[in-house]
Amino acid sequence: MFNGIIQDIKAIKERDPAARNTFEIVLLYSGLHAIWLHRPAHWLYKKKLFFPARFISQLSRFFTGIEIHPGAKIGKGVLIDHGAGVVIGETAVVGDNCTLYQGVTLGGTGKDTGKRHPTLGNNVLVGSGAKILGPFTIGDGAKIASNAVVLQSLPPGATAVGVPARIVRVNGKKIDVGSQLDHVHIPDPISQELSRLSKEIALLKKQLEEIKTNKNLS
Repeated sequence: MFNGIIQDIKAIKERDPAARNTFEIVLLYSGLHAIWLHRPAHWLYKKKLFFPARFISQLSRFFTGIEIHPGAKIGKGVLIDHGAGVVIGETAVVGDNCTLYQGVTLGGTGKDTGKRHPTLGNNVLVGSGAKILGPFTIGDGAKIASNAVVLQSLPPGATAVGVPARIVRVNGKKIDVGSQLDHVHIPDPISQELSRLSKEIALLKKQLEEIKTNKNLS
């Protein structure tokens, strides 16, 4: 446990340029407090002492603004930076040395049972406001952009952006996204239907004029 505490503090020093010293980190970092409170809550949860486990987790939520279900598994050296609004579900797994910014949700879709929440590999970075929803795996070293919504697995080293998220890089190398579904320039079905009806009306008018012309000639 002591080694875990040292790693948590070291992670903040290495990855947060605003961190000045250990004393400040221990006293003032809500993300660190949430992780430290989660560990006894998780221990109680594994012992099937669900009420005291949830009591600690809700107490942590009250003081830090970060909600981590006691059933979630949190690795070593995890940095929850700023932290406000972070939600981590019961069956979520967060690997070692991950970084989560404010507003991140590791949640479910409501359609699954058993394993309902995502598994993050090691060294994953999740930008502020991002949502990862479902029981799939995010590969080691993946990066998820702010406000992205991830609904499927990502390979190691992938960078994902957008709603729903699409992969734009793998291990720093750009990939061709032209073949992926364009979620922005989607055809308007109402406009398409109006265009079809307009063509049919024009055709009917032409046929009607031909009938009138033939009738006059006769």
